[in-house]
Amino acid sequence: MRTVHAKAPSRKEKPQSKTLALVRVPTIELPLYFSIMNVVELAQQIVSHYTKHGWTLRRVLLRPTAEHERQQIAQTFPESALINGEVDALWFARASQAGREAWELRLLAEQPYALFETFEADEAEEDREELRREMENKMRDHAGG
Repeated sequence: MRTVHAKAPSRKEKPQSKTLALVRVPTIELPLYFSIMNVVELAQQIVSHYTKHGWTLRRVLLRPTAEHERQQIAQTFPESALINGEVDALWFARASQAGREAWELRLLAEQPYALFETFEADEAEEDREELRREMENKMRDHAGG
C-alpha cells in the first residue's frame, strides 16, 4: 500500500518532487474458506436453510482444534453425531426418488460449497460409508485442509 503526499506547485515555485511513503501492512493468511461469523450461528443458519428443503442433519464434522465450538455444537444439535474430521462440515440426508437416499456434505463456511450423492435403497452401508469418506476427502482437498 502506498501513500502519496504532494503539494501542487504555484507558478512562482519550482515543482516539488512527490514524497512517497511506503506503509507495511501485515498480511493475514486465511484458508480458502473461512468464517467471520460464529461457527455455531453459521451452523444454525445452514441447518435452518436445509431443513426448509426437507433435509435432516445427520452428522457434524469438526476439526479436533475446535473444542469450544464442538461443545456448543453438541448442545445445539444433540440428535446429530459429532465426528472428528479434517474439515468443518455438515452431513445432511433425505429421501430421494425411486427409493434412493440423498446425502449432501456442506462445508461449514459462509461461502456455500457442497458435495452431493444418492444411494440405492439396496446399497450396502459399508459401500455408502466408503463413498462418504471419499466425499469428505474431496471436501478437505477443496477447502485446503
